[in-house]
Amino acid sequence: MIKKEQLFANLKYDFASGLVVFLVALPLCLGIAMASGAPLFAGIITGIIGGIVVGSISNSNISVSGPAAGLTAIIIAAISSLGSYETFLTTVFIAGIIQLILGILKTGAVSNYFPNNVIEGMLAGIGIIIITKQIPKALGADIEVGSGLAIFTDIAESFTQIQPGVLVITVASLAIILAWDKVNFLKKIKVLPSALVAVIVGTMLNEIFIATGNSLAVTSNNYLVTLPIISNFNELKEVFIQPDFLNFSNGFNYQSFLNKEVWTIAGTIAIVASLETLLCIEATDRIDPQKRLTDTNLELKAQGIGNIISSLVGGLPMTSVVVRSSANANAGAKTKMSTIVHGLLLLVCVLTIPFFLNKIPLATLAAILLVIGFKLARPAVFKHFFKRGKYQFTPFIVTVVTVVFQDLLIGVALGMGVSIFSILKGNMERAYYFRKEEYKDGDIIHIHLAQEVSFLNKAAILFTLDAIPNNSKVIINASDTVYIAHDILDSLREFRDIRAPLRDVEITLIGFKDEYNLENTDTNSKRVSIEHSLLIKHRNRMKTSDKLIEEIKSEKKKKRAKSTTL
Repeated sequence: MIKKEQLFANLKYDFASGLVVFLVALPLCLGIAMASGAPLFAGIITGIIGGIVVGSISNSNISVSGPAAGLTAIIIAAISSLGSYETFLTTVFIAGIIQLILGILKTGAVSNYFPNNVIEGMLAGIGIIIITKQIPKALGADIEVGSGLAIFTDIAESFTQIQPGVLVITVASLAIILAWDKVNFLKKIKVLPSALVAVIVGTMLNEIFIATGNSLAVTSNNYLVTLPIISNFNELKEVFIQPDFLNFSNGFNYQSFLNKEVWTIAGTIAIVASLETLLCIEATDRIDPQKRLTDTNLELKAQGIGNIISSLVGGLPMTSVVVRSSANANAGAKTKMSTIVHGLLLLVCVLTIPFFLNKIPLATLAAILLVIGFKLARPAVFKHFFKRGKYQFTPFIVTVVTVVFQDLLIGVALGMGVSIFSILKGNMERAYYFRKEEYKDGDIIHIHLAQEVSFLNKAAILFTLDAIPNNSKVIINASDTVYIAHDILDSLREFRDIRAPLRDVEITLIGFKDEYNLENTDTNSKRVSIEHSLLIKHRNRMKTSDKLIEEIKSEKKKKRAKSTTL
């Protein structure tokens, strides 16, 4: 726990980094709220609570919380499905309680059980959704992109409704964002994030169009940020939206808590937000110059409390966010005071300059989100998993496609299922390998066992042993093996002592550790001996029978040949 005097001792560093994070967060809070189909003011509220409340409770020194791009697909679908933003806020409230319980139950390590290919697939799918949702806004089309195959038709129709002024602002904003990290001169201006510069230039460009009476001017409120302008305390109270279960005028209403869909969406938000937070915490701890570790259980509690408070005042669900956290670290943050400072600056901004914020074209926010979506779904991610083989790529691409065309939760669940199947199949195939060499006395087959051979590999090994040709010599090498399941050892004993002799297969076992005693134990040696002797007797009887049959056939042939001669 950081003491109060330590927080203020580094204030000169933390205030500077908090200012940088504020400049990064401001356009992102507005853009993510727009991408989520929520009131734009909700994004600012979430950033304020994420900075002040979560920043105060968490012991992470550089992590910054706020509205996250990874939740946009869930939010926009939830608002549409539930029918009102007030009911959606109830799901955020429940999700916060679930996160708080997860923290109390110390489940902070749960993210370690989700494979990276599924998590990356989920994020890539969300990135594609962000891109598809923002294309109409970037073009000036009055179209909401649907789901499933309707995505293609809606995007195609958007290109028939292009507004030149909106498109010009979008292109200018994209050019600034993309060039900011490429041009050497611009890269030196670290205090100004590219997203903020894009907002400033896009706004100024539109103001010039308006002042000169240019036909490219964007004046409709449908294409501009619309935040409430607060001039007194009563107006401040009116901008906050309460969840439908807690309306200050009508009192407590428990009906939404009886809605199964509310609980399903709340569980989805809690799981996805917790995973994204824990993954972000892991990443930010790595880039912390002082290599301090965050208490992940405390972080879940902080996120839960933050989401509960956010839901009560009309905010979005929040997570720890990589973009803002990395900006915080790069700006030289020393303690979590920088996160709190960024939240306070957001609060001051929304109270003092809403008039300026309302001049920001939505096109420039769409440009920012297009870049965010591309970074989440960049081709390098697809190429990376493709190179790692089918067992990594298949769960990844299944998750991506299902998230985009079906549902995020279904996509993650299906991706997990495919990933587990891939692991099982991969284990079966990679538990051993064998090669065959030509030898003067026949074939020698070498089977090399892997480092770990579990019960999952039993079927594959048995299939291989059964496929060994008769009259072969087999060497099973366990020199590199650290662990062998008892099921496998029993199968090897049975094959060596019973099945192999029946087929004249000679088995040699080498490299097995002393603890893996492959000799027959006293308790089962008698059973094996009896089974072996019975099988040998049966085989001998069969050989004798076959010999007698061959002799009878031979005598018949001789008689037929003799009668033919006569």
